[in-house]
Amino acid sequence: MRWIIFGAITVFIQLYTYQAIRAVTKIKSLLIGYWIITLGILGNFFYAAKLAFENGFNHSVAYALGTFLALISFQILVVFLLFFEDITRLSKTLYVFFSSDNDRKKPFLPKRRKLLSQIGLGLAALPFSSLLFGMVYGKYNYRVLKYNLVYDDLPDAFDGFTISQISDIHAGSFDNPKKVRYGIDLINEQKSDVILFTGDMVNDKAAEILSWVEPFSDLKAAYGKFSILGNHDYGDYADWESEEEKRANLKTLFKAQKEMGFELLLNESRYLEKDGQKIAMVGVENWGQGYKQKGDLNKALSTVNKQDFKIVMSHDPTHWEAEIVPHPFPVQLTLSGHTHGMQFGIEIPGWIKWSPAKWRYKQWAGIYEVENQRINVNRGFGYLAYPGRVGIWPEVTVITLKKGKTTV
Repeated sequence: MRWIIFGAITVFIQLYTYQAIRAVTKIKSLLIGYWIITLGILGNFFYAAKLAFENGFNHSVAYALGTFLALISFQILVVFLLFFEDITRLSKTLYVFFSSDNDRKKPFLPKRRKLLSQIGLGLAALPFSSLLFGMVYGKYNYRVLKYNLVYDDLPDAFDGFTISQISDIHAGSFDNPKKVRYGIDLINEQKSDVILFTGDMVNDKAAEILSWVEPFSDLKAAYGKFSILGNHDYGDYADWESEEEKRANLKTLFKAQKEMGFELLLNESRYLEKDGQKIAMVGVENWGQGYKQKGDLNKALSTVNKQDFKIVMSHDPTHWEAEIVPHPFPVQLTLSGHTHGMQFGIEIPGWIKWSPAKWRYKQWAGIYEVENQRINVNRGFGYLAYPGRVGIWPEVTVITLKKGKTTV
């Protein structure tokens, strides 16, 4: 029934958009070309959806989804922009029909104005081209974002200590080894003291990361590499023949992370020591509102002291305000990911920062502060479902800890 409703809405959108295009041009070859492209994209999408149900999500399904999103965003915007004109057209029609001087010779429905159709199609072309651009270029358009965070309780020895954070690799989505290698080299170029990965190594199954173990094992940091699990890492979104198979999958992921040189923290902590002083590195399993909640913050903090300087890795940023901020042990810095910034938005530093992700997550990208506790939400290294990024680029975060009066 859901597919029938979806199909009916899709047909309505197609017919409505076609009326706008026909108001702009009567050239048959262009109109036929539009239908060939549209039906090709729609047919490929529905065929890919069928394959996805049978065989799971793969690259061909992702690109079918991406082109469908580009097309439907174009068409929905056309419908939205021209709907208001149609209200006016309908109002005029009703007025003429019921007016006393109606001679029944006037057109029953005024023609759509060509200029408004041209404007609507022009504006709708922007998200269409942007989504196609994001698929070709945006998904590997890695950016290094740097922050200096000042703390008055930071141990002196860690003044200037650097952290490279990556998150949401989603290895099963990668389709360009050369571009991924560039991103890995970019992380190493930062020469950070420690590298932290905040969850979602794969989309569904551990097998996705196996061909990438060698490249990611080249990541180097003087104080090591630490990681946690994200909601996708547990295999909950895949079909398994048995619980034993699912458990074996998770063990394979653990082994792969170890081979890459990551120390996986499962509700536990480690101390990093420098010149006789230390800070606590705390890793929490996934805990998210609306998602798996295996994270045990109390257990993870059980081996550290209240006065320690603490860095908590927790994949889902909803965990921060729900449990981390109100915890009796103050956590100076939390590192999360998960949101991807929805892989779509507009960011102009100092001017605008917007993404649909903000409708779901209060903290969705960048640095936030509550009661002298901070969180950084990484926008993700990889991508999921839609095979691209627009405006919200794949991110390598570099945080430098500074000793001084606490301020953002």
